[in-house]
Amino acid sequence: MKPLRLRLLLAIAAVATALAWAGARLWDSLGHLPGVPAAAPIVLAAVAVVLLATAISLRSRLKAVRERQPGAKGVDPLGAARAVVLAQASALVSALMTGVYAGTGIHLLSQLDNPARSSQAITAGFAVLAGAAVVAAALWLQHVCRLPEDHEGPTGPAPSPR
Repeated sequence: MKPLRLRLLLAIAAVATALAWAGARLWDSLGHLPGVPAAAPIVLAAVAVVLLATAISLRSRLKAVRERQPGAKGVDPLGAARAVVLAQASALVSALMTGVYAGTGIHLLSQLDNPARSSQAITAGFAVLAGAAVVAAALWLQHVCRLPEDHEGPTGPAPSPR
């Protein structure tokens, strides 16, 4: 499994922002633009907290095993792989949703004289911040669960297990 790169997530967010901004302008010109859900920043923040708690837990357990502390509870490799998959999926979806809320929020900035639209713009801004927190927590969890690098020994590269 390859690690996600911040560059890819930023590209996804940028493309989603441009498409969402254009879509919001078009939708608003044709009729009524749907509102930004008030629960969006709350849900994204909850996902960020879960990812952060998982990363902190795995990090402390891995540190205890590395330092050979008595009674240290090891980390199940399959559990760590599942955590990485969860982190990567969360980061990809969050980058997309961050872009959608950023594009919608940018469009709503032109309508700040309407109190309902300014409230939606603030909600979209909080959703963007919470989405960025999900991406940061997911990338950190991915970093915590990475395998140690294979180093070349004094006789050259390590033999491949076949």
